[in-house]
Amino acid sequence: MSSLPEVLNDAAKRPRVVDDCLKLVDDEVSDKGGLSGLAIKAGFAAVKSVKPGFIRGAVEALLPDFSQALDPVYQEAKRDNAPLRAHFVKNAGRVADALLTITDARAAKSPHGVVKGAYDKLRGTAKKNVEAAVPRLGALIEKHAS
Repeated sequence: MSSLPEVLNDAAKRPRVVDDCLKLVDDEVSDKGGLSGLAIKAGFAAVKSVKPGFIRGAVEALLPDFSQALDPVYQEAKRDNAPLRAHFVKNAGRVADALLTITDARAAKSPHGVVKGAYDKLRGTAKKNVEAAVPRLGALIEKHAS
């Protein structure tokens, strides 16, 4: 059975995986409403302004660690013959915690003050927002793992 890092980081698939991750992020940000949505959109715009291609570079850099962190949930779904998207949704809290552990460490080391500042401002609501993105993330993984 393939591991999630093998699936998502396969050289033939990786560019499409990264493109789909970028679309997922854009869609999630654009779907946010209310005052918290305004804060998320402002933070995202600030991070995007760091330099052209910054978000793509971040996704490319984070993909190996994210896929490794999510592999246990992926392996459980495969072992239980469960639909990937549904299994990820069922485990949304674990998925969010796994991803946020990685982003917390990366944000702490970032040399970009704008990135650190935006991350710190949004971190309090991050788990809720990542959990909300899990259905799309599960569908993305399902798409590329099939």
